[in-house]
Amino acid sequence: MADDFSFSIEQSLGTVAEGKGGWSMELNLVSWGGRPAKYDLRSWSPDHEKMGKGITLTKEELVALKDLLNKVEL
Repeated sequence: MADDFSFSIEQSLGTVAEGKGGWSMELNLVSWGGRPAKYDLRSWSPDHEKMGKGITLTKEELVALKDLLNKVEL
């Protein structure tokens, strides 16, 4: 039996970058397969029908990433 690949963007938090063809790297709260929404960073087509590879993080993981990035000297 195939896994449920449904998704729902519950909240759009912002765009990180604009790419070619109208695709954009976005941070969203996304529910995958009807499960509770997680923070999701990936590229999306303009109509949000197609997506690129990305990462999905729990709130705790996002907080840890934020803390780590705050320590990085740019």
